[in-house]
Amino acid sequence: MSFASLPFLIFFSVVLVVVLFLQRLKNTFYKELFLLVASYFFYGYWDWRFCFLLLFVTAAAYITAIFVKNKVALAVGVIVPFVVLGFFKYFNFFLDSFESLINRDIGTLSIILPVGISFYTFQALSYVIDVKREKIPAEKSFIKLALYVSFFPQLVAGPIVKASEFLPQLKEDRRITLKNLEFGIQLMLFGLVKKIVIADHLSVFVDDVFNTPAAFSWISIVLAVISYSIQIYFDFSGYSDIAIGCAKCFGYDFYPNFNMPYISENVTVFWRRWHISLSTWLKEYLYIPLGGNRKGKARQYLNLFITMLLGGLWHGANWTFVFWGALHGGALCIDKLIPKKKNQKTIFRILNAFVTFLFVSFAWIFFRADSFSNAWSIIKGIFTLQDGIIQPFFWTFVAIAVVCIGTLVAIIRAKKRNEYEINGFYPIFNLNSVLGLTILFIVCGLIIGFAFTGEHPFVYFQF
Repeated sequence: MSFASLPFLIFFSVVLVVVLFLQRLKNTFYKELFLLVASYFFYGYWDWRFCFLLLFVTAAAYITAIFVKNKVALAVGVIVPFVVLGFFKYFNFFLDSFESLINRDIGTLSIILPVGISFYTFQALSYVIDVKREKIPAEKSFIKLALYVSFFPQLVAGPIVKASEFLPQLKEDRRITLKNLEFGIQLMLFGLVKKIVIADHLSVFVDDVFNTPAAFSWISIVLAVISYSIQIYFDFSGYSDIAIGCAKCFGYDFYPNFNMPYISENVTVFWRRWHISLSTWLKEYLYIPLGGNRKGKARQYLNLFITMLLGGLWHGANWTFVFWGALHGGALCIDKLIPKKKNQKTIFRILNAFVTFLFVSFAWIFFRADSFSNAWSIIKGIFTLQDGIIQPFFWTFVAIAVVCIGTLVAIIRAKKRNEYEINGFYPIFNLNSVLGLTILFIVCGLIIGFAFTGEHPFVYFQF
């Protein structure tokens, strides 16, 4: 069930009304139980069989966390999510790689990749680890833990919410209020504009060029690479906005997942602004346990590289994703070697951001390409100034304009507030004001008038 669909609108409205009724009861148990059932219905709408897998991962985390001081229980709590993720997502990938290595056909299994498996396994894993680290106590209520793992706004494609952030909210009486609805619905609408007005239109051009790069001129290929950089940002940040806004409607708070990543002055800053929930998860549960920067410079660079290599593999069972992670891992290591100057002139900061954007866009080629040969065709077409179809796609220029205007507005707002760090999160408008209502109606008009009507699921659904 996609956020950008009529079934979700009906589902969301029904759940909102029922929760609004249930929150009148003094006991929050019934509200949480209903949200849990609704979340499983949401997940089972795609394929009900995988609800049992979700339940199994949750039950394993619940039981092992209670006995986490026992080394066997801890091992089980850590291994189970990895085994589930490894089997469904990577079994055929590693088998195919092994077949290529020995040059023999062993055969593959027909394994369906469950939607959202990369996200809810990470959440279950982080819960067990946090209990072990005594950051949080083991949750006694199975309903609360199951709701944390399966809460429908973030279930399919994140953000990756840590137990220490969400479980304490379930101890409180979080409610649907007009203020929460005002905040949440605006975020959801902004996310829909990103997804179905901009990202989905860009995907048509990107798909055409990446499917047949030999047919297009180098100019069109460059535009397609830029288009994909903007597409994946608007697509995934749009999903995150909808998820965060949806949770807010019910009174729950998720941290923002993106903060204008394409103004980053280096790759390190980029990963502080891109998919923030994943980058912080990798740092806290992989990079630091590997040793972080505590064991010398050489070990720090190795830890960074390994973290990004595995981060690339997390995104997909394909060597192109691993290479994408390796590119970013290498760039992070190089960035650590370059001394940082404080109070750089604006022109140098802009130049650094432009170079970073060029690198990130180049790396996206391997993220988007189906194979290395496909990626090579794209790169070759650019650097050989290939002749072919010149297609100045309209929505590419619209998207570039939106990014530039949004960046300019954020910079002006930061200067007015005397903020050094540019914050790209949206201002939430007072809907009792004329300006607020006008902007709301404009956003709704954009969604209705320019929505892409084709079937394009969110990019991160495949992860």
